[in-house]
Amino acid sequence: MRLPKYMRIQGRELAYRTGKPVGVFVLNWRRIRDGIYSKEDSDLYEETHKWFLEHLPEPPFYGDNNDNPQGAVTWFKTEAYEEMSEKAEVLTGLLDKYNVPYDIVFSDYVGKIVYEDKWQVGVVDE
Repeated sequence: MRLPKYMRIQGRELAYRTGKPVGVFVLNWRRIRDGIYSKEDSDLYEETHKWFLEHLPEPPFYGDNNDNPQGAVTWFKTEAYEEMSEKAEVLTGLLDKYNVPYDIVFSDYVGKIVYEDKWQVGVVDE
């Protein structure tokens, strides 16, 4: 069976700006902001997040203040996911450790693509 083209690791909480489920980074970041993660786990998140910032382009729709006026969300491309799976599993491992619910969603139909690179797409509702 062929995997769909895109995947998203998302929480069950909604994002303030988009009204959509928050992605794996914000889901972890909120636990750090709220003082739930230990110092060691906060550092592990920061180190992993830094790796993603160094290895994946940041979509321009986030802007300087992370304002995301289009309300876009990002999806990983499943064909490129293997290259980052080890680091993504660090992020989901933290969620598992703190019993934070999340879903891994697969789809070929993610919305109107407003950004694309080798590893991900940014989409808005059509």
